[in-house]
Amino acid sequence: MGLGLGALLKSGGLSVSDYDAIVSINIFIALLCSCIVIGHLLEGNRWVNESITALVMGLITGGVILLVTNGTNSRILVFSEDLFFIYLLPPIIFNAGFQVKKKQFFRNFITIILFGAVGTLISFVIISLGAMGLFKKLDVGPLELGDYLAIGAIFSATDSVCTLQVLNQDETPQLYSLVFGEGVVNDATSVVLFNAIENLDIANFDAIVLLNFVGKFLYLFFTSTILGVATGLLSAYIIKKLYFARHSTDREVSIMILMAYLSYMLSMLLDLSGILTVFFCGIVMSHYTWHNVTESSRVTTKHTFATLSFIAEIFLFLYVGMDALDIEKWKLASSSPKKPIALSAIILGLVMVGRAAFVFPLSFLSNLSKKESRPKISFKQQVIIWWAGLMRGAVSIALAYNKFTSSGHTEVRVNAIMITSTVIVVLFSTMVFGLLTKPLLSLLIPPRTGLNTSSLLSSQSILDPLLTSMMGSDFDVGQINSPQYNLQFILTAPTRSVHRLWRKFDDRFMRPMFGGRGFVPFVPGSPVERSVPEPHLGTVTEAEHS
Repeated sequence: MGLGLGALLKSGGLSVSDYDAIVSINIFIALLCSCIVIGHLLEGNRWVNESITALVMGLITGGVILLVTNGTNSRILVFSEDLFFIYLLPPIIFNAGFQVKKKQFFRNFITIILFGAVGTLISFVIISLGAMGLFKKLDVGPLELGDYLAIGAIFSATDSVCTLQVLNQDETPQLYSLVFGEGVVNDATSVVLFNAIENLDIANFDAIVLLNFVGKFLYLFFTSTILGVATGLLSAYIIKKLYFARHSTDREVSIMILMAYLSYMLSMLLDLSGILTVFFCGIVMSHYTWHNVTESSRVTTKHTFATLSFIAEIFLFLYVGMDALDIEKWKLASSSPKKPIALSAIILGLVMVGRAAFVFPLSFLSNLSKKESRPKISFKQQVIIWWAGLMRGAVSIALAYNKFTSSGHTEVRVNAIMITSTVIVVLFSTMVFGLLTKPLLSLLIPPRTGLNTSSLLSSQSILDPLLTSMMGSDFDVGQINSPQYNLQFILTAPTRSVHRLWRKFDDRFMRPMFGGRGFVPFVPGSPVERSVPEPHLGTVTEAEHS
């Protein structure tokens, strides 16, 4: 155990290939650290985020490796689909569900589902049909119907990180909720579509096969959601009943992390959508499980999940930057870069048309269904929502590698063309559209003047947990008692009425069994948290996680 690396190499403990792998991992970790440091230094102007920084660092590193290896290699590590889908993707999606502002998310739930599910299907159809009609003119190669459908699913997956980092959640809560919620539901829908296409019988495609495809899609969507909810509730029940904190808060944190990962792996084992499962597991855990642990465990889990997600995203974009200069794929794809670039331009055009085809019509329908008292989606906000979905990132890359490569390699020309085109689309959309996001938002939503924003935000950060805990929802559960008024309320404000009925059901049946805000079990020996009274819930901790 006391031997150093040099002594170990001399004694024959490591082969040359093992030593090369260790060197590669060291360089990659150093690059990750550099991305974080540079991203932090550029945080002030909010023009460049860690994703763009990682892409640029990857390109620079890939260029250096190309020079050192005389143009034979540009990567430190070889891409593995298992690495992404088993280790990198789960923390990214789980953290999205765990950190989601549930009140805003479910208040705009119908609109989010319209954009994230229905809109993704519309975009999928337009991209698939457009690819079938335009790719043949470029002589890309032999692509089958299943390949075109897979391309539609791959490029329907959005990445709205750049827009979310610029948007102010306190100034534009509805817009932030719509962009964030659509992004998560969109990713889940795209992966479910991709999985359903992979199991589609293309050779005997007819009306029955189409119905089976729709049935498979709905089955994956709902069963994956149910599994995620069930796993989250199970974790809440276990922690509430067993009082782990009597002995160690480490056990609380461990069981939360392992149960979250278990939900994803169970979904993969059952051939369901791991993204949907782990996303809804995150929502349920933040609503119930998170409130059943001690205050120190809450802080630990919240930052642990966010950190794992953060590192996973940087890891992926750094790799994409290096892989963009993979000389083998470029040589195999075409003798000149014109064809992949032309193909990428067509894909970007289809993406823009596909976004416009559903954002503006569905926004119009959503506004029609809203009463005068509810804020509607303005045209400027619709433009921002359209823009936020133009960028492509982690999910698109992973699905493309899953479809067109084997362990990161391909020797088929058409597959090499599709991989290089996907990398170009991700690079261009993330860097160019990402850099233009800040000025576009400043033009459409000018920053407020005359307000001390820092003091406002600091006061809100202190008061919000208390206010949201005491208010609970837009309407107090016991505020409206008249049956006639209840019926009128349901007919005139269906979204609020469903939210109100859910709060009643949650407070009466779910929280007493699974815990949550206001029903936190007393743990002997644990720190006593400050609490405030709530009329219909008893005690509510100040550490509200909304």
